Amino acid sequence: MRYFLEFSFNGSRYHGWQKQPNVNTVQEELNKCLSILLEFDINLMGAGRTDSGVHANQMFAHFDCERIIDSKNIVHKMNSFIPKDILIHSVFQVKEDSHARFSAISRTYKYYISSSKDVFNPNVHLVHKNLDVDKMNKACQYLIGNKDFTSFSKVNTDTYTNNCLITSASWENKGDYTIFTISANRFLRNMVRSLVGTLIDIGLGTIEINEINSIIEKKDRCSAGVSVPAKGLFLYKITYPENI
Repeated sequence: MRYFLEFSFNGSRYHGWQKQPNVNTVQEELNKCLSILLEFDINLMGAGRTDSGVHANQMFAHFDCERIIDSKNIVHKMNSFIPKDILIHSVFQVKEDSHARFSAISRTYKYYISSSKDVFNPNVHLVHKNLDVDKMNKACQYLIGNKDFTSFSKVNTDTYTNNCLITSASWENKGDYTIFTISANRFLRNMVRSLVGTLIDIGLGTIEINEINSIIEKKDRCSAGVSVPAKGLFLYKITYPENI
């Protein structure tokens, strides 16, 4: 039987989701926890990678188990066992061919910016200058659609294509924060952080709104803005078909 695990994590202490030698990762912590509680080796398959320091409001992973699991009981036990910066929301059975990564139909990220230091919320990127959110939103319209986002990806990745279908992208001022929200069928490594860095350049007047279109067309990472720090980035939501 296949099960989905839904959880959140603060990525500050972790070198991303994916298990790697000699570093602390979210996957390793959850594999260890489930293997002990279920008494056999578990190797979770995540919905995707997250870079070192990136957080997740909602993340999914799947695993297979030969016996029926008491979902409420396993959630309670896991939350008592795992580190405090990881929170398990649910465990539920899915169809055997459901896949945490490949069955997902959309992913949403949020990036948080503040103009002033907040000692109670260090997971934001500080930008002390005023940003023109109206210009940044106009530039977001150039991102919508199925396009090649090589200019916003880490180089030498093992992806089969750099095309992504972005369905929405926008900025909003909310209290002390300026928040970027973007949804797509998939994202390239470092893509959201480099998009944010480029859009900040537009908000500061460093580059013009329509330049983002030429940056996309160049397919050259050097043409885009800097990659903003990971601490402000949150994987916010993952959507699956109802029939999984």
